[in-house]
Amino acid sequence: MGLILEKANIYELMKETGSILEGHFELSSGVHTNTYFQCAKLMQYSSIAETIGKELSNKFEKDQFDTILSPAVGGIIIGYLIAKNLNKKSIFVERKEGILQLRRGFEIEKGERIVIIEDVITTAKSALETADIATNFGAMIKGYGCIVDRSNDSTGLKINSLFQKSPVIYQPEDCPLCKKGIPIQKPGSKAKVVK
Repeated sequence: MGLILEKANIYELMKETGSILEGHFELSSGVHTNTYFQCAKLMQYSSIAETIGKELSNKFEKDQFDTILSPAVGGIIIGYLIAKNLNKKSIFVERKEGILQLRRGFEIEKGERIVIIEDVITTAKSALETADIATNFGAMIKGYGCIVDRSNDSTGLKINSLFQKSPVIYQPEDCPLCKKGIPIQKPGSKAKVVK
């Protein structure tokens, strides 16, 4: 696998690593889609992960911030790699009983400058929940980033990413895949197959 990343070949690299799944999926935001980006499969290869981390770090190297904050599980590896490359602190939030929380003794100080990093952003629901946690501690959100941006500029956020892909998204009540009876999968951090 080539490790020279350009926007044109990131999609191919994701295909080579089995990171693009096709079928019927429910995203963490509740919307349905026919394509799912499983960046964990991409990040399982350390040389690829390091290269992706470096490429995404380049988009933040001129920004003034203190900490990378990522929602678990998908954002942890890429968030850590960006923090490592830019010599910043890396922490994460995780769900407990369905609610994102700052745990494990992590702390956010008032005035701390935070960049939110995810693996994939579609509706930005998790990214915005993560930002709310940080701002409740008095932190300032300085930016958002991800490997794959599926938001199609619908979030109102300025998102730094390596790859943009306009998603096919369905509201559950209008989903043609549901109407065809195709089993739905929830492959994210709250994963389970609904029969």
